Amino acid sequence: MKKRSVIALSSILMASLLVAACSNTDTNSATTKPTSETASPGAAQSGKPVEISVFAQQDNTIDLNTNLFTKHLQDKFNAKFKFDVIPYDGAKEKRQISLASGDYPDSYILTSYIDQFSQADLLKFGKQGVILPLNDLIDQYAPNIKAAMAKEPTFKSFITAPDGKIYGLGSYTECFHCSYPNKMWINTSWLKKLNLEMPKTTEDFKKVLQAFKKNDPNGNGKADEVPLSGSIEDFGVRVIPFLMNGFIYNDDRNYLNLKNGKVDTAANKPEWKEGLTYIKSLYEEGLIDPGAFTQNAEAYKKIGENASGQILGAGAGMHPAIFVNIDKGNKNSADYNAVPPLTGPHGSFATHDGGGLTPGAKFVITNKASKEAQITLIKMVDYMFTMEGQTNAASGMEGIDWRKPKEGEVALGKGVTPQIATIPAVDGQPPRNAGWSGMGHFYQPAAYRDSFVQGTDIYDSANYERRLYDATLLYQGHEPKELFPLWAVWIDPALTDEATILQTNIKNYIEQSALQFITGNKDLTKDWDAYVKGLDNLKIGRYLEILQKAYDAAAIKK
Repeated sequence: MKKRSVIALSSILMASLLVAACSNTDTNSATTKPTSETASPGAAQSGKPVEISVFAQQDNTIDLNTNLFTKHLQDKFNAKFKFDVIPYDGAKEKRQISLASGDYPDSYILTSYIDQFSQADLLKFGKQGVILPLNDLIDQYAPNIKAAMAKEPTFKSFITAPDGKIYGLGSYTECFHCSYPNKMWINTSWLKKLNLEMPKTTEDFKKVLQAFKKNDPNGNGKADEVPLSGSIEDFGVRVIPFLMNGFIYNDDRNYLNLKNGKVDTAANKPEWKEGLTYIKSLYEEGLIDPGAFTQNAEAYKKIGENASGQILGAGAGMHPAIFVNIDKGNKNSADYNAVPPLTGPHGSFATHDGGGLTPGAKFVITNKASKEAQITLIKMVDYMFTMEGQTNAASGMEGIDWRKPKEGEVALGKGVTPQIATIPAVDGQPPRNAGWSGMGHFYQPAAYRDSFVQGTDIYDSANYERRLYDATLLYQGHEPKELFPLWAVWIDPALTDEATILQTNIKNYIEQSALQFITGNKDLTKDWDAYVKGLDNLKIGRYLEILQKAYDAAAIKK
């Protein structure tokens, strides 16, 4: 499975609950009834539909021009779309070409996990006047977006630039299982066979891996077991963060920590060195697959789905479908269950982020849009900040892709009233083409996702989200009290280029050095001081200074 397949799988998982509302006691705007759209300033004065040109990235199972949600929006808001449809391959380059040509559309409505405007893009094109600020439009025509900003400080910070302007809207998805990406999944059938308990500490985990290596848990008489593996891509598959979190918090992004409001790096601390020493000991004993530091997702899955029999003891990943099949009839899926965060000498942390939030914007309005088009567009997006609108957009139309819950059905979230149930697709039938999929992802707070109907058999692939939800409960609360919210801060435009260069150089240096220390190409005793000095030479102090300034100015703190 190539990287794009992993991205697609993760996005499917993130989308699997995007047909839910929140409990009756929740006041989130995504659960309010949509506001009515009577004759409005967004409707053409002639009564004819408002024509709107849109640059869009189209999933290969969707035809936007004949799509039922497209038709629903056009009918509801008296509009007519003219789509410039772009396939996923080369989407970023084609967006950039579109802007550079000067012949760009009224709006861009993108899919965030494929391509979107970066914060730097928004500031650049906003300053040039190509992208219009949305503040006044939101204030006048988007009550649901306003309510979300008032309720969710993170959302407000996520979309508000340093100059106070909102140049675009991102996909605000509070994906619970995504927000704790660096999980470890262990072969519990092997634990049972070898009379071992679920490991609780870093030393317990080492002993379990030793047993997997030496005691032939797959019973084939061969020493072919791979105690621990992972890969080098995203979605929690890197092995170092889970192991390091017993020593010092590892964010698996830029190795940033926050204490008493001050930004710092974890990667030059004594605890980081101690964690590397532990991981090196696992590597030296052959308990970590060397391929975990070099292989892609496809190679990783070949280990989890080894053709001649089960060989994987533990696998790093946001979810086990990255390395084993979960489809009906699978052989190995139920054997892999989550290891709670390990307790080490200095803590029991779990990597926590914004739940999949990617800084930037998937929706912008350009200076080519007429006033009528601007108002119509913001009202359409505001509709997608309601339960009905978001569900129809992301998942498909009611009665086709989703329905009201039946008596006895339960929601994903504990104690939450179920609101929406999906209608499963039928094998052999053509795509329903009733929703916008990732193009329609706008506002999916936790309460919205938690109210999605989900079965209780966690090993049934139809109930995979509950399996991930339950596993993530083991990690919840293990994050530090303070987290640097990289997903919700904006760097000063004058410092963006400098920060980007520093970030790239420092991140690469930390990761390359960690691998060299673990594999023995660098000596943790002899070379540590030189490594720390190397970080200083890469201007780690200046990088932290820039991030501190961004954090202090962030809307999330105001």
